[in-house]
Amino acid sequence: MASISTPPASFFSSSASDLLRSSSNGVSGLPLRALGRARFNPRRKDMSVSAKLRKGKKHEYPWPDDADQNVKGGVLTHLSHFKPLKEKQKPVTLEFEKPLILLEKKIIDVRKMAHETGLDFSDQIISLENKYQQALKDLYTHLTPIQRVHIARHPNRPTFLDHVFNITEKFVELHGDRAGYDDPAIVTGIGTIDGRRYMFMGHQKGRNTKENIKRNFGMPTPHGYRKALRMMYYADHHGFPIVTFVDTPGAFADLKSEELGQGEAIAHNLRTMFGLKVPIISIVIGEGGSGGALAIACANKLLMLENAVFYVASPEACAAILWKDSKASPKAAEKLKITATELTKLEIADGIIPEPLGGAHADPLWTSQQIKLAINETMDELLMMDTEKLLKHRMLKFRKIGGFQEGIPIEPERKFKMKKKEEPIVGKISVQELESKVEKVKQQILKAKESSNAQSDVDLHEMIEHLEKEVDFEFSAAVKAMGLKDRLASLREEFLEANSSDQLIHPTLKEKIEKLRDEFNQGLSKAPNYENLKNKLDMLKDLSRSKAHSVRDAKEASLKQEINKKFAEVLSRPDIQEKYEMLRAEIENLGASKYTDLDPELQNKMDKIKKEIQGELAAALNSLGLDVEVLASKAQVLSEQSSLSLFKPKIEMLNEELSQGIESVIANRKDLKDMIELLKLEVAKAGKTPDATSKNRIGALKQQIKERLAAALDSSDLKKKHEKLREEILETAESGFDPTEGDSSVYGDARIQTNSGAEHTFA
Repeated sequence: MASISTPPASFFSSSASDLLRSSSNGVSGLPLRALGRARFNPRRKDMSVSAKLRKGKKHEYPWPDDADQNVKGGVLTHLSHFKPLKEKQKPVTLEFEKPLILLEKKIIDVRKMAHETGLDFSDQIISLENKYQQALKDLYTHLTPIQRVHIARHPNRPTFLDHVFNITEKFVELHGDRAGYDDPAIVTGIGTIDGRRYMFMGHQKGRNTKENIKRNFGMPTPHGYRKALRMMYYADHHGFPIVTFVDTPGAFADLKSEELGQGEAIAHNLRTMFGLKVPIISIVIGEGGSGGALAIACANKLLMLENAVFYVASPEACAAILWKDSKASPKAAEKLKITATELTKLEIADGIIPEPLGGAHADPLWTSQQIKLAINETMDELLMMDTEKLLKHRMLKFRKIGGFQEGIPIEPERKFKMKKKEEPIVGKISVQELESKVEKVKQQILKAKESSNAQSDVDLHEMIEHLEKEVDFEFSAAVKAMGLKDRLASLREEFLEANSSDQLIHPTLKEKIEKLRDEFNQGLSKAPNYENLKNKLDMLKDLSRSKAHSVRDAKEASLKQEINKKFAEVLSRPDIQEKYEMLRAEIENLGASKYTDLDPELQNKMDKIKKEIQGELAAALNSLGLDVEVLASKAQVLSEQSSLSLFKPKIEMLNEELSQGIESVIANRKDLKDMIELLKLEVAKAGKTPDATSKNRIGALKQQIKERLAAALDSSDLKKKHEKLREEILETAESGFDPTEGDSSVYGDARIQTNSGAEHTFA
């Protein structure tokens, strides 16, 4: 501060100080003498001028006295404000990573127990670590788009400067837009990789809250884009290739930024980058949001880290616009196609840089080395182009985005206003709504029988599929409510492992399955969703029966039509018609009305023609895949049944003894028990439509069970009783069988059996 208090001698004397000008008090161009005359009374004798300096913090020299000459990034790194954090970053667990944390906790607990007790738990620790690595691999190789968004936004994800100091031998940061401001959200500088000099620029986020506030969370203002523009001109002038790193949610869109020309600054960068005569590589290391990312990403090659995203609008913003709810962001992320894989397919991104399992923050140094390899490989390719080819390459890259060809027909499902039918969400529809839909399908089936409408079959099939999903959902909810979910998952894994090795199920595993099944069946009635499950099961059974009847009726109608067609073809043959007419004329000439009134010669002739026609019909039906068996007449069958009725009590008694014998053999033979249980499991697993492998397994098990039962029963008296009764029945049947008695039918009766086992009788 200045205080004036001495004689005015200095003001009146002529000295060099008169030539000085004052700028500190806002007055310039006036000599000190004039200033003194204007403000102070010259008659005072005690005036003087003195100055006091304000105390402040001593300015530290930016270069430390003990600078390490071998520091990573070169000695100029000492000038950078970006230093290692004093405190280690706190681990952050994403929502979908919580199962991995449980496994980590188990490993820590087992190690702690081993340390405290002194016991050897190395096998358990190795098993848990292998399980953890497998779970980590399964999780990070099947990430959804929204999960990749969360990884790209991870607080511990390495930033632009982290990667730069890892990949460069020397790096010096350059500041300022030469218009009065230095935006910390965009960092620029010159560095070398393997002796080759580059201009680096990129968005810089913070590693903690303090740094994020300083860096404005990686959202640049117009000053940042103008700083990047200045460095682009600098690199173009000196011939430095440009490498940009993109990691921003978007440009900072506050009122001040708009007043300072945010849109103009971004547009100026876009226009300038297309005219730069040096190669440009852009790498998306986190999230690239809209124009704020594109302002430094108009490059010859756009590379992306494996878990990076590049979007025109964030999934949350897109969900809020389209579905009026930001909670629909997972659906929006899937529809936007913002992941590295999807953008590479669309030819927007030119390559994917791999990340370690767990994301780039799991091993930042390894990730940086992959970036370095990608830069060297891509730059070798671009440096082979001359200036004209380089500019054309950059222009064509962006010109082909969103391209289309005329004259190619559009698929029906992609046509305008033709959206796919959205399936109802399982578990969200009430039982009353399901009942009304089921009733509607039933009415359609009844109408379809009259009009033969095929649409009803489609609706029935879709409704059954939806009910099956609803039943599965209710069963899963019941299992979860009863606390059996983990046990069921564990048993399923054990069963799949045993089944994949084509071995018999271990008895211990079988007991576990039976115990869990009994526990589930006993507690099912107490489950909170038992009534819903029961109602949905009833509806499913009802519709399944309707479907079975519909299929059976359709098969029978088709089969009947084919059979009638074949019969008509056989009976309309000229040779058959001729024989039939001749036989009919002979019978009319004799005037006989019954088969018994005919003479033996005519009877034999009739039997011969009948057998010939039956053979022709059987051959025609065999061509349809039907197994035909010609039976005796009704009178003959009745006669045989009356003679065999005497043996009915003996047959029933023998069957009862056989059942008891089989049960006793199974009860005493553990191997048979296990094989029967295994057969049940195989049948249940195969379902309604078993594949060839399942059929072979089931057939082999059945054959083994039959052979072992037969071998066990051979030693008993049951076999002898069976043989004796069989001989008696055959003797009685042969003695009382009359093939011509009471037969008044020319063609007889035929039973046709299809390959599927269904029987049809035609008289």
